Amino acid sequence: MAMKDVPDNIFMTSLDAAASWARSNSLWPMPFATACCGIELMATASSRFDLARFGAEVMRFSPRQCDLMIVAGRVVMKMLPVLQRIWLQMPEPKWCISMGACACTGGVFDTYAVVQGVDRFIPVDLYVPGCPPRPEQLMAGIIALQDKIRHGGTLNGTEFAKRTQPMGPTPYDLDELIRIREANEQLVLLN
Repeated sequence: MAMKDVPDNIFMTSLDAAASWARSNSLWPMPFATACCGIELMATASSRFDLARFGAEVMRFSPRQCDLMIVAGRVVMKMLPVLQRIWLQMPEPKWCISMGACACTGGVFDTYAVVQGVDRFIPVDLYVPGCPPRPEQLMAGIIALQDKIRHGGTLNGTEFAKRTQPMGPTPYDLDELIRIREANEQLVLLN
């Protein structure tokens, strides 16, 4: 059928593009909020900022109904298993936003108890920097994530099959791993 034969009220697209458009405009966030970033996350749903304009106003506290996890604030080692369990309970396709300096890098809390970036334990799709980030920054991040979803999705979600393990940075570079292995070998020889 030629394009001139198509009526004005019909548009043509691929099924993958239609599914990606629907997914991007109907995000259901799962808030994992602690401390000051949690307050800023709550402010995005208020009437002043109105997250509903972008189709992401339905904050659910049940992981089986959500497709976007927003990790806002610091995460301590004791909370990490809970965070990972919630992430695993969320159905595919799912996305994650790391909101704030503490969630992204540990922030000012450079201690053994605070996770130095949640991307070491769950895959993060978008980082929202700041301490704490303003609601406008989170909304800009959600818009950027919607754009990413709209331009990269498939109907069956085959792009998520590669998510078998966390995609964060490696805790050590290759040279440091070699030094650690050599030090361990030296210890074995000494014993």
